Amino acid sequence: MELLLLDFLKVTESAALAAKQWVGRGDKLAADEIATKTMREQLNDINMKGKIVIGEGEIDDAPMLHIGEVVGNGSGPELDIAVDPIEGTTPTANGQDNAMTVIAAAPKGSLLHAPDMYMEKLAVGSEAKGKINIDAPIIENLQTVAEAKGKKVHELNVLVQDRPRHQEYIDTIRQSGAKVHLFKDGDVIYTISTCMNSLDMDLFLGVGGAPEGVLGAVAVKSLGGEMQAKLRPRNEEERARCKGMGLKVPDKTLKHDDLVKSENCFLVATGITNCFYLKGIASNNITYSILIGGKDRQMRYVETQHSKEKVYQPS
Repeated sequence: MELLLLDFLKVTESAALAAKQWVGRGDKLAADEIATKTMREQLNDINMKGKIVIGEGEIDDAPMLHIGEVVGNGSGPELDIAVDPIEGTTPTANGQDNAMTVIAAAPKGSLLHAPDMYMEKLAVGSEAKGKINIDAPIIENLQTVAEAKGKKVHELNVLVQDRPRHQEYIDTIRQSGAKVHLFKDGDVIYTISTCMNSLDMDLFLGVGGAPEGVLGAVAVKSLGGEMQAKLRPRNEEERARCKGMGLKVPDKTLKHDDLVKSENCFLVATGITNCFYLKGIASNNITYSILIGGKDRQMRYVETQHSKEKVYQPS
């Protein structure tokens, strides 16, 4: 699979460059559409038998990389793919930080196959691996993570998306003495940050998209951390969709191996605008990307100069 990394890098770079023209134009649907079309055409050139197992809604009619879609040229390895053509469509439309293109892959049967719906997530880096429990009270997780990392609870840094649904989490964390770091958009990049010692982020928690959850789980697994999750179906229709994909208990606790079974996995992301630790596209058409591979447990930064005359546009 490592031989495909540069092919997938071309996918995210091309999609980011195509979406760049929509940064600040206020039309997130147009940005998402061009990124999706670009990704599809690039994916279909890769020597693989790929299948989107989690991504955009499987029942929508909009142009998207939908769940169940087959991609690749039909030769090469069989792969599960998780994708978000633009992680942060609102920041893209508004010309704000935290927009990127992101994709992950693993051998067939390795990634969670689930609808595009809400998911509760809890992630930590390698030092606290094996110590978290998404079913336990927040304060208990804070205490065990602090002990694992040789810290006091009040020294912990916890990442939470700034949404009204998280207010109880935020209040509980602050009452414990730990520090809350709020972010507006793009939870994949923040999930990964728990595995980066240079950033000193100890815990990520919250409720967000399931595709972003699987993408984050691939990266966290590849960097030696741990993630747990639970799908959060809002109605009987979503429960039925889960069951139709083989999830007999839709809201059961998902351990890391339920999200990503294989360590032979990777994630690639390219910044559209500036993200937490990933630059956006520069004015001279330089892209900045991260490549995270499961076998070597390394994150590589890639800087690529693109010809202005050859910026990819979908046909």
